[in-house]
Amino acid sequence: MIKSFENKTVIITGASAGVGAACARLFAGHKAKLVLVARGEAALNTIADELRPQCEVLTVVMNVASNEDCLTLLEKAEAAFGAVHVIINNAGMHARGDLSTISPMDVAAMVDINMRAPLLLSCAAIPYLQRAGEGAIVNVGSLAGRAPLQGAATYSATKAGLRAFSYALADELRDSGISVGSVSPGPIDTGFIMDEIDAVEDIVFSQPMSTAEQVAAGILAVASGDEIEVVLPASSAKLTHISYLFPKLRRRLRPKLYAQGRKNKEKYRNRQAIK
Repeated sequence: MIKSFENKTVIITGASAGVGAACARLFAGHKAKLVLVARGEAALNTIADELRPQCEVLTVVMNVASNEDCLTLLEKAEAAFGAVHVIINNAGMHARGDLSTISPMDVAAMVDINMRAPLLLSCAAIPYLQRAGEGAIVNVGSLAGRAPLQGAATYSATKAGLRAFSYALADELRDSGISVGSVSPGPIDTGFIMDEIDAVEDIVFSQPMSTAEQVAAGILAVASGDEIEVVLPASSAKLTHISYLFPKLRRRLRPKLYAQGRKNKEKYRNRQAIK
């Protein structure tokens, strides 16, 4: 369990916007040393410049789907700050739509970014965390990983796999000084879904929207070792658990959830139009 993040090295993938940027700001407030990772250099530099008055920041422009880049990332982080303490696997991709409507290459990319990269980084990071004497691995999942979501078969599968991996690895590393866990949010008020609102399944909006800051707080709780999984919103934890255990009931509830989602989606769409 990490009691203080001051001077701890925290690696955040997908750090240039949304949840990743919110995490960067939160850990900067705890005086951590940040390693911010993203593909877009300009946006990454913007958040880094914002936070440098508060803490030390290293930026790494890379694609987490690259094995070599992931391994080099850990080397760079340790070389820059002397140790690696926390890995936050936040980078994600979602090509939306029924499986028959998306390209096989997008399916492969989702598997690479959402699941293979976090598994690879977690595995490669263990020796670094052991050398540091304590550490944490936090994987950002989704409610779609707790209950199957039609229209998002591959995304749902990758997040379910990531959740299972997190629980299994937490057991493997128990009593090692390394905490492992996941955060499973529903819809988040960021560009990840709001910029593609028309393509997002209506049922997604049947669940209350979380802010990036709320998700970042959940990530901090997992990184601290206080929780193995944080589900946002908390009310959705029971619904997704029941939906997973009783698929017939899930299908029966689906029309009602879609109707509620369509209603909420229209409100969000109107809000976007005003912006």
